[in-house]
Amino acid sequence: MRAASLALAAVVLNAAISATAGGQQRDNGARGDTTPPSSSLQREVFAYEGGGRDPFMSLLKSGDVRPLISDLKLTTIVYDGRFAARSVAVLRDITNRKIYRVKTGDIVGRLKVTQIRPREVVFTVQEFGFERQETLSLTKQEETP
Repeated sequence: MRAASLALAAVVLNAAISATAGGQQRDNGARGDTTPPSSSLQREVFAYEGGGRDPFMSLLKSGDVRPLISDLKLTTIVYDGRFAARSVAVLRDITNRKIYRVKTGDIVGRLKVTQIRPREVVFTVQEFGFERQETLSLTKQEETP
């Protein structure tokens, strides 16, 4: 009995589908319209939820390329001769007056602090897959008597 009910339901469903498809074909033929039914354009939308920089955003619009080495001024170094890893350098961005307090290994934009010396800071700059070393030095101040 149950098998007969399922078979009957399948026949009715199949008839309904063929009647709907046949009705659409007859309507198009009756109008004389030869254009196919319109289809909608579907696009995929990406939203990047990962860590770090969004790879779909322009580097020119993001702040990841800033500050440049030319934008930074070295103002202070607190150097620890025993434990160089505890040394701290203070940098000032001359374009927006932002202050950076950095230690060895810190990253500021594309600049990585490689080494802090008593009168200078050495950076590793990463650009276009290449690395280069840049150094910022403290300006000499004259002592007043």
